[in-house]
Amino acid sequence: MKKQNVIIFFTDQQRWDTTGIHGNPCNLTPNFDQMAMEGTFPEYSFTPQPVCGPARGILQTGKYATTIGLYKNGIPLSCKDKTLANYFNEEGYHTGYIGKWHLGSTRHAVPKDERGGYQYWLGANSLEATSQAYHTLVYNNDDKPVVLPGYRVDALADAAVRYIDDNKEQPFFLFLSFLEPHFQNSNDSYPAPDILKKKAYSYMPPDLCALGGNSWQHISGYYGMVNRLDDALGRIRDCLKSLNLANDTIVVFTSDHACHFKTRNNEYKRSCHDSSIRIPMAITGGPFTAGGRLKEMVSLIDLAPTLLEACNIPIPDDMQGGSFLPVVNRTSTTWDDNIFVQISESQVGRAIRTRRWKYAVEALDKDPVRDPGSLVYTETALYDLEHDPFELDNLIGYTSHRRVADVMTERLKKKMKEIGEETPEIIMAEEKYANQRVVFPGEEYF
Repeated sequence: MKKQNVIIFFTDQQRWDTTGIHGNPCNLTPNFDQMAMEGTFPEYSFTPQPVCGPARGILQTGKYATTIGLYKNGIPLSCKDKTLANYFNEEGYHTGYIGKWHLGSTRHAVPKDERGGYQYWLGANSLEATSQAYHTLVYNNDDKPVVLPGYRVDALADAAVRYIDDNKEQPFFLFLSFLEPHFQNSNDSYPAPDILKKKAYSYMPPDLCALGGNSWQHISGYYGMVNRLDDALGRIRDCLKSLNLANDTIVVFTSDHACHFKTRNNEYKRSCHDSSIRIPMAITGGPFTAGGRLKEMVSLIDLAPTLLEACNIPIPDDMQGGSFLPVVNRTSTTWDDNIFVQISESQVGRAIRTRRWKYAVEALDKDPVRDPGSLVYTETALYDLEHDPFELDNLIGYTSHRRVADVMTERLKKKMKEIGEETPEIIMAEEKYANQRVVFPGEEYF
């Protein structure tokens, strides 16, 4: 049986609602939208840690950030933790990595023993530190600097096309990791391609309309970056078609976390809100072709076991995510429809999301940079996502919603224990009068 190639097309800080299939009217993502319609579209996709390094470690290993000791940025991924590259290497694949890594100990070149086992290397640990929009500096297998021509998205896409062509005669696993649409750290801007810099877009998501932040300043640049990423996705799929590899290649599009434009804290992510944790995802090729729209909620931690199963590679017992391939194939209806989130750097926080409810707690006496977790948390947020999808009305403490908070508390404690954290004490929020609010019996379990 012929082995399926795999390409992960990975963006940075991309909101779910930048895509047309999610309702954005600006026509930013025609290629993503087509891919989602032709393949498998997990409509509700999330990151379990809304910050770059931990999210990447989770995707590479299929384990939660605290399990691999990578609860914040700046901690290198241990060589003891096997990555997707290691598993695919063992099955005879050629593995390649292009772009941003953010799992090493340096800001620039990544030592060979910190590259997660990838055979071909053209990347930088912190691409935002080594490059600008029109100056893409990465490092090759020999740690030699390489400057790639073109706008940064195009430069990395060009490199990916070359890699695919060079490895078309053998099974390959390629991880293509962009910086866009992440802001440029050195000047806190969103540098779109010149042709799109001044383009006026007509849509602002409701949460950003209500909360402001710096979204009015940056949304045009952000959308321009998203648009160029989608062009690059189209080029990768065109490349596969031209080389007769489209039917033999699984392509995954997703992101590490989303972006709330300084509306929830003084940064762009690191919060429990969907504007920080909900991401776009689409998969096509192999068993994912014509998989349809999934209503089940999936997490970035589920991708590693899902891809291994799709390529007939045994899923290791210590992976903490679950393969959703049986859901795609309709061979199982059993799925844990809860999303668990760990938060660091802005707070020591934990959250759990169901279809209806979002519940979050924070360790108020812990340092968000030094402390990975706590034994004591305090309730800080409860949202009714059915009636308040943009999380503008925090219900924590309302007497009408005490039963909901109690149920969510137990769900959160159960999940924390399940992944290896100690069961914490959770201090209830101060009680607030509910006025006319009411939760009908049974709704707390939705």
